[in-house]
Amino acid sequence: MEGEAGNGNCLAWAARDPSGILSPYKFDRRAVGSDDVALKIKYCGVCFADVGWTRNLNNDTMYPVVPGHEIAGVVTEVGSNVTQFKVGDHVCVGTYVNTCRDCEHCNEFLEVHCKKCVYTFNGIDYDGTVTKGGYSNHIVVHDRYCFKIPDGYPLELAAPLLCAGITVYTPMMYHKMNQPGKSLGVVGLGGLGHMAVKFGKAFGLNVTVFSTSESKRDEAINILGVDKFVLSSDPQQMQEIEGKLDFIVDTAAGNHPFDPYLNTLKVHGTMALVAFPSEIKFSPASLNIGAKTLAGSLTGGTKDTQSMLEYCAAHKVYPKIELIKIDYINEALERMIKRDVKYRFVIDIENSFK
Repeated sequence: MEGEAGNGNCLAWAARDPSGILSPYKFDRRAVGSDDVALKIKYCGVCFADVGWTRNLNNDTMYPVVPGHEIAGVVTEVGSNVTQFKVGDHVCVGTYVNTCRDCEHCNEFLEVHCKKCVYTFNGIDYDGTVTKGGYSNHIVVHDRYCFKIPDGYPLELAAPLLCAGITVYTPMMYHKMNQPGKSLGVVGLGGLGHMAVKFGKAFGLNVTVFSTSESKRDEAINILGVDKFVLSSDPQQMQEIEGKLDFIVDTAAGNHPFDPYLNTLKVHGTMALVAFPSEIKFSPASLNIGAKTLAGSLTGGTKDTQSMLEYCAAHKVYPKIELIKIDYINEALERMIKRDVKYRFVIDIENSFK
């Protein structure tokens, strides 16, 4: 492995070209600074963003790229100024590792919207280095972008919360979708969609799942506990639910029609888009009639992320995962493209690098 991987103090897997094939790699993590936290990575979730940047789908990949922004581990060292973490703490790191810490967004703990936000991998950090993510055995981050995992919450289940979880939790809280008795529609039942379902049920909502796959009906109802399953390709089923929903969280990444979903909203209903289809098309009438809202959202700020972790622990909200070793990652990414995962791959980093 060492001959293929190169040199450095951090063991990782990286993609070297747009084929996206990952293989062993070594590089140097920075020394722990006065405001830094070092953690031994135990688990790392696998996000579709990992597919995008390993294969240069956004035309901005800086190879070699080490993906992974759903990181859970144990603190091994803290800087001299760090007071909120100590060695041995269970912690996690999400989609970004630095911001300016001085703009209006940072001051309001909405750091994800900072214009100088540095992503956890394939970003340019303030020292000019390219960030490398959680497909590695340790990481060093500023303590502001590190989060405590509540006592007793399993580390392997905490990892997906740092992207899949916070991505749907943020708009649900902002748009007040946590009102018991209200109705929620969830478009898509992948990593993000199943978390929207879990939050919806925890909030006491009546949850409907929209899917293009009839094969997901049984699990949606009997395993995830949704109240209604709608095959979105069936015009009759879509018509039957018109005007019935207070909220929708749309997690579908592929191009899809928006009018049928907007038509299922009640007056003043809100549809939050958390994915990135290449285009959005709908009739203005679908929005204007009923005074509906179509909103966008990213992940979340640091305050919301910590609140989400505490909510998940208090209400026993757990992602459904498939645990894998790092040497299975290329097959896992292929399966993710085919939507063959229920519902989040998580890499057992600790046992992968023994």
